[in-house]
Amino acid sequence: MTVSIDIVSIGMVTAVGLDAPSACAAMRAHLDGFQETRFLGSDGDWLIGAPVPLPRNWIGEKRMAHLAAGAICEAFQAAPEARGRTALILCLAEEGRPGRPAADGARLLNLVAEIAECPPHGRSRIVAHGRPSGHVALERARRMLAAGEAPYVMIAGVDSYLTAGAVTHYLADNRLLTPDNPNGFIPGEAAAAVLCARHGGGPMRLLGLGLARETAYIYNHADLPFRGDGMTSAYRAALAEAGIEMNRIGYRVSDVVGESYFFKQSALASLRLVRGHHGFQDFWSPTESVGNVGAAVVPMMAGMAMTAARKGYDAGEPVLIEASGDDGACGAAVFTTGKTTRR
Repeated sequence: MTVSIDIVSIGMVTAVGLDAPSACAAMRAHLDGFQETRFLGSDGDWLIGAPVPLPRNWIGEKRMAHLAAGAICEAFQAAPEARGRTALILCLAEEGRPGRPAADGARLLNLVAEIAECPPHGRSRIVAHGRPSGHVALERARRMLAAGEAPYVMIAGVDSYLTAGAVTHYLADNRLLTPDNPNGFIPGEAAAAVLCARHGGGPMRLLGLGLARETAYIYNHADLPFRGDGMTSAYRAALAEAGIEMNRIGYRVSDVVGESYFFKQSALASLRLVRGHHGFQDFWSPTESVGNVGAAVVPMMAGMAMTAARKGYDAGEPVLIEASGDDGACGAAVFTTGKTTRR
């Protein structure tokens, strides 16, 4: 059974703000957290990245745990009644991704729960699919809520590309943004969390969700026809469940990380599904401010959209949130804030 679920509260720890209000304000103002890092780029200069300015210089697993715990605690502050009644779905980097910041997901989950002072619920889970992890987590969350496994589900994503292994690998693949490579991404790190509950008056409701896979993914698209089939399928499934056409979407929020492949994928999905007259659809992405933050991006994008609707600067209604991974995994979700569509 599928149930409607609400996002009740949010939390963020980013390069442009250590809580959701400051991070969203910075992203709205198009500020960024880009700076020289301790890593050397391909030209011998310091690599530009987007590190989180934490008060202590934690590294590795401990750093990831504190990032995630900060976002989770912020989400709990707005809904203290959920403490002790929440299952946690922790979104992490893909299994086998070079330089992933926390190799043992189960140990990280326990460390996050200890720091956030929220003992792990028996139904807590790990989703390790990188950027689209949040979409997979939304599907799992609504199943858990429908089955009554927990009254609340916290979806928290934490990730970092600012590790020696990641920088070495993506520099060798010519995928990082450097002075001699404009078609690359800026490595970042972040954590974000969204607290979900069964539909009952929360500020933001999930209308539709789509998951799919692209065969012509970034590492093999040169050898296959690239038509954006995966993202188009994810869009189509989310829109069908929401009961609307693409031309009714108010705006989109995307995880495009700076590489042309992902911009083309998003554009193809939209062009293939838009029919008839439609107004201007704005296109937002947090990566313009925080770089590639991997598995943290979907809860971050949901938090951006919820904050924008609450503050009255969103670009329409409803909003479509998309993400895709290097392995071709694609996700799309349609959310509403219940406001009248502006056209």
